[in-house]
Amino acid sequence: MSEILSQWPTIDIVFLACAAAGGAAFLIWIALQFIGADLDTEVEVDVDTDFDASEGSGSADVSFTLLSFQGLSSFFTMFGLVGLAAHREGEVNTFWSVAVASLAGFAMTWVVARLFRTFNRLQSSGTLQMESAVGQEATIYLTVPESGEGKVQLTMQGRFQVCRRSPMVASASRPALACWSSVSMTSAPWW
Repeated sequence: MSEILSQWPTIDIVFLACAAAGGAAFLIWIALQFIGADLDTEVEVDVDTDFDASEGSGSADVSFTLLSFQGLSSFFTMFGLVGLAAHREGEVNTFWSVAVASLAGFAMTWVVARLFRTFNRLQSSGTLQMESAVGQEATIYLTVPESGEGKVQLTMQGRFQVCRRSPMVASASRPALACWSSVSMTSAPWW
């Protein structure tokens, strides 16, 4: 192996080292993700006000920056692979090999950034805003007595929910609300 590498020009060895380092770092990161390890470092700094340095820490789950682990590993991997291919197979000089390799590295970093930005948009908090039930049509699921609470069924934020409810509903013209009657929510329900 050493006699093969000794015959290569120095720039090819640099390209190979970049590709190997970037690819190995990425594969190690993937393996750690599969076993549940987290590379996100959280640091808490206490100043006059509470400031948490982990907010917007640059992990792939929160936001992607060009200097993140994924960005750097993708840059070096593509820089090395494309540079090596351009110099050895394309038979272009060193300047153009480095230029093409850099362009490929930046392009790959941009693609990875776009992918993570797209994945980040798929996130949802999943928190129900109970106030969104006001004005919604609901069905009495468990009779709401005069002085107690019952249950109502309604679709809130695209999800079917069964919630507890007191007798304060808009169509309450009688003391108790019978099961399976339709009502309009005038205040937020609760669990």
